[in-house]
Order: sequence, then structure tokens, then C-alpha cells
Amino acid sequence: MTDLGNEKQTSTQQAMVSPISSFQKVGRLYVFIVCVIYCTRSKKLKDEEEEIQIIIQYWIRILHVQFGWISDFNKLVINYVMFFVHLLFIQMTINMSKPLFVTFTGHTDIVYSIDYSTFDSSQLICSGSIDKAVRVWDVDNNKQIRSFNEHSSYVYSVRFSSYHYHNLHHNVICSSSYDSTIRFWDIKNNQQLNIYNGHTDGVSEIEFSPFNGGRYLCSGSHDKTIRLWDVETSKSLHIFNGHISIVWCLDISPLQSNNSNNDIGIIGGNGYTICSGSFDRTIRLWDIETAKQLIIFKGHERTVWSVKYGSNELGSIGGANTILSGSADKSIGLWDIRSGQQIQMFYGHTDYVNTVQYSPFVVNNNEIGGCSNVICSGSSDNTIRFWDIRSNKKHLYVINGSSKEDDGIRCLKFVTPKKRGRKSVSYDNIGCGVNLCYGLCSGCICIYG
Repeated sequence: MTDLGNEKQTSTQQAMVSPISSFQKVGRLYVFIVCVIYCTRSKKLKDEEEEIQIIIQYWIRILHVQFGWISDFNKLVINYVMFFVHLLFIQMTINMSKPLFVTFTGHTDIVYSIDYSTFDSSQLICSGSIDKAVRVWDVDNNKQIRSFNEHSSYVYSVRFSSYHYHNLHHNVICSSSYDSTIRFWDIKNNQQLNIYNGHTDGVSEIEFSPFNGGRYLCSGSHDKTIRLWDVETSKSLHIFNGHISIVWCLDISPLQSNNSNNDIGIIGGNGYTICSGSFDRTIRLWDIETAKQLIIFKGHERTVWSVKYGSNELGSIGGANTILSGSADKSIGLWDIRSGQQIQMFYGHTDYVNTVQYSPFVVNNNEIGGCSNVICSGSSDNTIRFWDIRSNKKHLYVINGSSKEDDGIRCLKFVTPKKRGRKSVSYDNIGCGVNLCYGLCSGCICIYG
């Protein structure tokens, strides 16, 4: 009886020790990876963030092999640790624990749009606002260098012209306005280059084509139409009709690496599309060559404020062949282009979702047993939220606005700053090289770095 009692006691002790042992092993792994991440941040190598991801994925594989025999409880422990390691990576990559290191002030009302560009030795941001101005900011020297004020009403959208950059090596900004015009601005010579007058009402958003060196420009308007322009000839090529209310946002499908027809007279080659969001609560997909409507996505209950294509590079981690949307109904939608169906909706914001983006981050998704992309949203509730694209659970992380005076997040963009010399003092402390730039309803532009 004594031996049997001892055996039971020993068995019980082993059962109790096993989870603790697993906790210890996983805990050591967590500490190790955190140390690696911190050490890597101090490097100035081109592929810092890639090294971190390689390390994390290596240890995930090791865990799956070495701990494949342990109990479900211990597997759960490991999964949670790896989740927090990935979350830590996101936080450290954009240095969320640090205060804003750059704030640009000058606009006197809502900043509707921002864009980023490197030109020669300079890093530039351009912005458009309700105050009717297009402003250009020198990021390295933290100051405004240009202000274009010829628009007679709100400036809704601004983009650096990829056409002028690739073909003429000129730094030019394109802007659209409620005054129904699209204008081009020469930064160096501080003058207006051109003006397009085709739309009959305000022009909400513009986007340059990722193909043909940015030769084509797409615009969405309050006149319920979308137009495609040839920047080289300044002519309107197509008018897309179908929306029954204001076209507020749009995007052009990403570059196709396997398309060899880019220069044979077909616009971009076969297969390129435009997606658009409207006050009519729909998202529509259009063939860029024929101007025909291909798909209508329905699901949002109010205005669609923002749409973005997933990059082909996202592939198996949940981004390719998808469209992301943000709406006045406070939700974020994810849509499958191939099936024409809604994949899922993300809820958590308490006010309009004004802008959505696919982020450069990935996380380990325990539900599917692999990695998935992280998406990002900005809202009038004055928060920026990060979400796992393959999970319908709540956000991964939240950045709160710095003050009530911010009045909400209107636009945002992830940027990868260029390598800087000794004179770029403002950027000496950047970690893994990804910055988050966003415009506020108060008129400020901020950068997390």
C-alpha cells in the first residue's frame, strides 16, 4: 500500500511539474527573443526587421517539433507567448512606447490627405486640407518648404506624381479639390504646371497607376463618376459610370510582376482594375481597359470612406486578391475579389473609420496555424487600431490620439525612411525603419517612428 501511495504521489508531482517546466522553457524562449529584438534594433543594417521575423519563425518551427508531444494546455501557453512576441515586434518596430518625434503644424483645418516621397537627398511629405492649401514639408529639417494656394475650395487628395518622377526626374505634386479641378505643382519652381477640368463636381480622390511609370491617373468625384487620365497627354481616356452617389475613395490594383503586356498599347496590360467606395454604401470593381463594372460589394450600412487593394506580395499571409474598406458605420470590411464576397467585418471603433491600410507587419495566427498580415485603421474616435487580417477577434493594439484637440484620425500612411547621414539628427533614434505618418482633423500631421 505504501508503494502504491508513493507511486500516486510521484505521478501527481510529475503532472504538476510538467506545466511549470513548460512555462519555464517558454519563458526562457520569450526572454531570449526579446533580447534578440532589442539587440537587433541597435544595428544599422538594411534588413533589421527581416532578421527579427526570421528568428521568430525559426523558433515557431522549433516549438512545433520539440513540443509536439505536450498537452493541449502547454501548447496553449506556447501559442500565447508567441502571440505576445509578435505583438512586441509590432510595438517595437514603430516605437509605440515613445512619444511623437515629429509634428508638423501649419494647416488650420482637417488634413484630408498625405503622401511621402524621397527625392535626391530629401525626404518630403505633402498634405491637402480643408483650408484649401497644398503644403510640402521637409522631414529631415522639420519645416514647411512650400504652400500652394490656388485651389478655391477644400483639397481632398494629394499624391506625389510617379510619372514626373520616373520619366522626367521632376518632383511634382498632384492635388484634387472640391473646386472640381485636378492640379499639378512643380515643387522646385514653386508653380502650377497643369490643370484638369473634366469633372463637373468636387474631386474626392486621385491615384497614380503602379504600371507604365505612373502614366495614368484615376480620379473619383462628387459627380458620381470615375475618370482615367493619360498624364502624358493630359487627356481623359475613360469615364466609369455606375455609382448612384458621390465617389469618395478609390484605388488601383497593384503591379503584376508576371504581366509582359505593359507597353503594347493596352493600359497597364490585361487584368488591372480599379476599386471605388461611395456614399451609396457600395464598393465597385472596374476593368481599367474597358471601363466595365465587374463586381459590386454590398455590406456597409453607411458611406465607404476608404478602400485599399492588398499587395500581391502578401500572398499566403492573407492579403492578395482582397480589398480593405473603412466606413462611416464604424466597421472595417475585408472582401474577396475572386468570389465577390465579403470575408469578414472588424468592429471596435466608436466613430467613423476614415482610413484603412495594409501594414508591413505579420503575426502568428494560432487559429490557422500560420502567419497573417496586420491591417491598420484610423478613426474619428481618435484612435489607430491594428488587426489580424485572418481573425475576427478584437484589435491587436491601439494607438490613442495625443489629446482631445486632435479631433480624430483622418488619413495615415506607412513609410520607410531613406538612409540618413549625420546631419539628419531627428532620425538618429529610429528603430526598425518603419514610420507611421497620419493627418488629424485638427490640422496637424504626426509621425511615429
